[in-house]
Amino acid sequence: MAETKTIPATDPVRQFSVFTENRVGRLHELTALFKEHNVHIMAITVLDTTDSAVIRLIVDDREKARELMVNNDFPYTECAVLAVEIDDETSLRDVLSALLEAEINVHYVYSFIKRPNGKSALAINIEDDDVAAQALSNRGFKVLSQRDISR
Repeated sequence: MAETKTIPATDPVRQFSVFTENRVGRLHELTALFKEHNVHIMAITVLDTTDSAVIRLIVDDREKARELMVNNDFPYTECAVLAVEIDDETSLRDVLSALLEAEINVHYVYSFIKRPNGKSALAINIEDDDVAAQALSNRGFKVLSQRDISR
């Protein structure tokens, strides 16, 4: 496991939830827009329904992403998520065990696309970021800040 680090209150990882109609090409439009403006998607998951989709993503340049979504009719919300670095898929059980011991409810989890030095990471939406960050840090996991994922 990585070095211990608690989540900085002033620089949490932020997730965008982008709301869009469920139609061919809409996800491509968003990702192409970000690529054209050098905004890198670090983690992504899509929740699909019949008429609409929710694209949850974490980017390296939040300010530029906000500007692009506003100017290009991609309605969104944002919230803090806990991002934790893991060695590989076998660490998932240990992450979840730490959260269970702290009695933290997990709403959803998804993985980062790429991390430096071959490390993986998870984005976790939970009910108490501070308690969860402390529980994970106590187990030796590195809790990431926005600075850790920005290029």
